[in-house]
Amino acid sequence: QFPFGRRLPCDIYWHGVSFHDNNIFSGQVNKFPGMMETVRKITLSRAMRTMQDLFPLEYNFYPRSWILPEELPLFVAEVQMMKDSNPSWKPTFIVKPDGGCQGDGIYLIKDPSDIRLTGSIQSRPAVVQEYICKPLLVDKLKFDIRLYVLLKSLEPLEIYIAKDGLSRFCTEPYQEPTLKNLHQVFMHLTNYSLNIHSGNFIHSASVNTGSKRTFSSILCRLSSRGADVKKLWSDIISLVIKTIIALTPELKVYYQSDIPAGKPGPTCFQILGFDILLMKNLKPMLLEVNANPSMRIEHEQELSPGVFENVPSPVDEEVKVAVIRDTLRLVDPQKKKRKDTHPEVPPKPTPTAILCCRCPSSEQALGASEEQPEPDTSPSPEAALPSLCLKQVFPKYAKQFSYLRLVDRVAALFIRFLGVKGTTKLGPTGFRTFIRNCKLSNSNFSMAAVDILYIDITRRWNSMGIDHKESGMCLQAFVEAFFCLAQKKYKSLPLHEQVASLIELCECRLAALHGKRLVWGCG
Repeated sequence: QFPFGRRLPCDIYWHGVSFHDNNIFSGQVNKFPGMMETVRKITLSRAMRTMQDLFPLEYNFYPRSWILPEELPLFVAEVQMMKDSNPSWKPTFIVKPDGGCQGDGIYLIKDPSDIRLTGSIQSRPAVVQEYICKPLLVDKLKFDIRLYVLLKSLEPLEIYIAKDGLSRFCTEPYQEPTLKNLHQVFMHLTNYSLNIHSGNFIHSASVNTGSKRTFSSILCRLSSRGADVKKLWSDIISLVIKTIIALTPELKVYYQSDIPAGKPGPTCFQILGFDILLMKNLKPMLLEVNANPSMRIEHEQELSPGVFENVPSPVDEEVKVAVIRDTLRLVDPQKKKRKDTHPEVPPKPTPTAILCCRCPSSEQALGASEEQPEPDTSPSPEAALPSLCLKQVFPKYAKQFSYLRLVDRVAALFIRFLGVKGTTKLGPTGFRTFIRNCKLSNSNFSMAAVDILYIDITRRWNSMGIDHKESGMCLQAFVEAFFCLAQKKYKSLPLHEQVASLIELCECRLAALHGKRLVWGCG
């Protein structure tokens, strides 16, 4: 461990929380710049809403959401409108603080007037979502699924999903929410860190029983009841790929800011924790994405009042050790070196240098993965290991999902006109250059109107307190401006076709301009 970093180069740098070392010029880092910010509840909700606007049916796995405090009036108005159109509708909503984790600050409400406005909502913004009232129950208990997803590469996009995950159970039998039981967190919230304090929590030596089980054990149980488990897995894979597609535009902006193209820097990968809830009809719903899923493989057990000891957790060990072991196998730089040398005479395995800057919660799982020595005389170090638990889903299924990557292409335009390397916001000159080079201004849309559009949208996004470190237009504001331009230009088309048409127009005109410059250069 190097708590203060290290100057000598390493093959793999394993950071505990986030990408925070600007002195890494080679190797691989287990965190992407900006991932923590990108998966926060508000940023995730905004990204999912953009995709829902473009592809409402494809992104119906994320609950309807509103951002507080800025959208409180909109939330009140929309709920009232829905109640007026359907008087029998009795909704429940869940309020989640933006920066909260482990269930901290989450509560349920039946009416917008129940939101706690005692100053904290201004200093601690939140997301309010429709609560899923009809979840799938096992043993009369609500549960969620923690799936581990490896984002191995951003460009090109490469995604792996672990074949097994964790099922985390509530500790009180589930009842649909009423005013009497809204406060019963052990019934409604699946967070392990909350339920661990319940007197009903069961630590089990088996992966099939207790308050935390393997997801595969739940699938076996569902399969025995005749459920279509293959379709369920297909739906989960689709959910994961679509979510990553929604997140990549923002990640690419952070990435080019921290690791500019053309300069020496590391490549990145990251293990993400996807929290998924199954509805009664087996439809998976995304709850949230964790940038730093716990890799702890033990739990505290109270021996006597105030005296605790760490006890191994078989279910955590079975799932998490495999995830970290196989992540290291997939990113192992020696693997490529072995392939590049003579394949007829396999070289002696070379240990990979790993720099760990890790937090205590990941120590046990990392230790477990590091304690498996590679044999010296084996024809391949892989021969001594189990088959990979991580399954590639992208680019394997890229053809099925490529049409969804519209915002990715908008982000590429945004990055192209940022100008100064290392920035994440577009200045007014950059925006005008984008309009001019793509020939989007005309007699009906003058450059003065361009400036007004830039000022209005940028001012509104900056007033939301997104990021005051830099002035200018953030990616989300640029996406809004781009959608506005697309709607002006292609009025009769649905939104996703409007946006796709404008992207193609911009890409075509920029390619033509680039071609002209090459000709001028040759001249």
